Amino acid sequence: MAKTAVGLFENSGSADGVVRDLTAKGFLQKDIRVLGEPVEMPGSGLMSTPHTDFEVDLIRDLTAFGVVEGDAEAYVQGVRRGGVMVFATGTGKNADQAAEIMNCHGALEIEKINAPRPVLPNADIDEKIPVRDPSTQIGRVRSPGSGARLFVW
Repeated sequence: MAKTAVGLFENSGSADGVVRDLTAKGFLQKDIRVLGEPVEMPGSGLMSTPHTDFEVDLIRDLTAFGVVEGDAEAYVQGVRRGGVMVFATGTGKNADQAAEIMNCHGALEIEKINAPRPVLPNADIDEKIPVRDPSTQIGRVRSPGSGARLFVW
């Protein structure tokens, strides 16, 4: 069964370091994908919105991959801010090792990317808001150590 490690990085330099380490550990180029927002996005017509189309397509692809919609939107927000995503697919220990490499290079925790907590009138500021457990989603495993995620498919 294939697993894919996914990490979001602040810039292409960090992502390049991840790719170098992954290939040094034996990952093939075909098993590694790097994704950032394209600098130029040609329109496909008069009503084309290339940036929006890119983001909608990325959310659709991520959710098809097993990412919950809120997390997919956080990944897109990270990419919109100049971040770069790295995907590394392997079996068993290889994907786990890829997640460890990503975490060593500072994979961002997507929970920190999400929009700040909304201000609600009449809300008790000291009241704790329950936090969802990100490890309960079927098909997704949180990698220990930082922001890299593992998806099983």
